[in-house]
Amino acid sequence: MAFISRLALRGFHLRGLGALSPASVGGTGSVSFHRLEEDSLPGGRCFLIGYSRTHCRWMHTEKESEALEVDLKRLDGKDTGIAEVLMCRQKARNALGRVFVAQMRLLVSSLHNDPAVRVVVFRSLVPGIFCAGADLKERAEMNHSDSDLFVHGLRSLMTEIASLPMPTVAAVDGFALGGGLELALACDLRTAAFSAQMGLIETTRGLLPGAGGSQRLPRAVGFALAKELIFTGKKVDGQRAVQIGLVNRAMEQNPDGDAAYKEALILAREILPQAPIAVRMAKEAMNRGIEVDITSGMAIERMCYARVIPTKDREEGMAAFLEKRPPNYIGE
Repeated sequence: MAFISRLALRGFHLRGLGALSPASVGGTGSVSFHRLEEDSLPGGRCFLIGYSRTHCRWMHTEKESEALEVDLKRLDGKDTGIAEVLMCRQKARNALGRVFVAQMRLLVSSLHNDPAVRVVVFRSLVPGIFCAGADLKERAEMNHSDSDLFVHGLRSLMTEIASLPMPTVAAVDGFALGGGLELALACDLRTAAFSAQMGLIETTRGLLPGAGGSQRLPRAVGFALAKELIFTGKKVDGQRAVQIGLVNRAMEQNPDGDAAYKEALILAREILPQAPIAVRMAKEAMNRGIEVDITSGMAIERMCYARVIPTKDREEGMAAFLEKRPPNYIGE
């Protein structure tokens, strides 16, 4: 049974925007995809949504609830520890609609406390598209209050992605526009094909980035360049993106259209052998430290360092060094 459906049958319901706050919450041997079971949402009940009852109608119809738009795949064998978040809203180019966002929120929340996952790769199964951004058809049906609430939910979702304890990699093999680029920016690392197109284009629609882009883009590429990109709504390709620091790695697209994904997998495999607790603590130290002054950052680093000292992995790392062998970290 599919990941989303399994949690549905367990009665995993969200109540209010705070229910899933950060504080609470293609390889071989991969699992297959499944559709949501109809009985997982009996009577078209409001499910997987982080908004008030007023907005439960967004998830009401059984047709909507049947579509699996986001799925989770866990790799095995030599890639055990890598999980892939698969975006598969084919007809709407992975647009950030109600069902897509709700399923993504549930999936991300499940990863927060999963020690078996060491790296998460976000990728698209829609050719030529990472994520096209807002679902403008759905957005056109919302009044001002609905729209504000929905964007608030998007912002909190991106924060949940950014606060995942393990490293995350976005594989941008196509268009990542508006909220699609904001999703990629919420990840720790990014790979892109040269042919990919990325941009915060909201000002061309009479808006501004509302799901974290106005804050994360300056932190990625610098203040002045981020202003230029946001003010003009310009798009950049993968080659330019790696030059300005928007992505970590960029490469020519391959005939299969998944060059960025394959590079993301290579990057994940480079992280995989490292001590998982140490990697998580390093992420926490950097993410928290960048928001404060250097003295406070040093105190954060000290706290994170103190958490790895008593681990078995630290002892294993020292023993492996002395015995001149590769370490075998178990995440304890």
